[in-house]
Amino acid sequence: MTKAPEQPDRAILLISCPDQSGITASVTKFIADHGGNILHADQHIDDQEEIFFMRIEWSLEDFKLTRDEITRDFSPFADHFRMDWSLHFSDEHPRMAVFVSRHMHCLYDILYRYKSGQLACTIPLIISNHREAEDIARDHHIDFHHIPITAETKVDQEQREIQILQDAHIDLVVLARYHQILTANFIEHFPNRIINIHHSFLPAFAGGSPYAQAYRKGVKLIGATSHFVTEQLDEGPIIEQNTSRISHRDTLQDLKQKGEDLERIVFSRAIIAALERRILIYGNKTVVF
Repeated sequence: MTKAPEQPDRAILLISCPDQSGITASVTKFIADHGGNILHADQHIDDQEEIFFMRIEWSLEDFKLTRDEITRDFSPFADHFRMDWSLHFSDEHPRMAVFVSRHMHCLYDILYRYKSGQLACTIPLIISNHREAEDIARDHHIDFHHIPITAETKVDQEQREIQILQDAHIDLVVLARYHQILTANFIEHFPNRIINIHHSFLPAFAGGSPYAQAYRKGVKLIGATSHFVTEQLDEGPIIEQNTSRISHRDTLQDLKQKGEDLERIVFSRAIIAALERRILIYGNKTVVF
């Protein structure tokens, strides 16, 4: 089997700013003037808010500027257009931590994708308030931290978790069915860097056994939602959603199985979008290129 040639390193620029003429021309000209070959370019205008969004990716193979020089030389363009912008590079893989409780389906899916090279990241640790994932972490040579949490210990244990994440230089936290509500203090340490997954019944069928509630109600549609975590429970900017039809022939177990399948797919899509720097957040919404 012939090994595929390695791709040249790429730069990725994410931009949001007030909409005005000349933005796209200025950005593409900046890249072209320095020998860059544009590989992907996407843009969007929110005509209600009059905000311009852009993601542009180019090859660094023949690019004349160093990485530090890109930031230096692009800054005047950013200032002129009042841009919020960030620059990323394809060989800089984020460090991702996984939080999980007792439902393992999303964790297994993440680890499969990780080992098969579908996730451009490093996973140095798994944190859980239970021990069910300990053997899984060991089998994948990933550090496991068991941090049980009660109402009385929550503040101290969360501080312990924060310290572990900071010591490991974690860039992204994913909640793979982690059954704890994160405090405002925890979220403030990782703004727009925590991704959650849950069923899409909310606000209906809240609490325990949502699929049993939905089964008794006779729902005809179930779904899953992945979003960034904010202080407002399950109301953060949505990254990805999907649904599946349900019929009278589906049992309660069928609903659970279809729901778990949706959660795996939706969660992985959201994680990949974040790792590939394809998400821009504004207000309580996202642009996902």
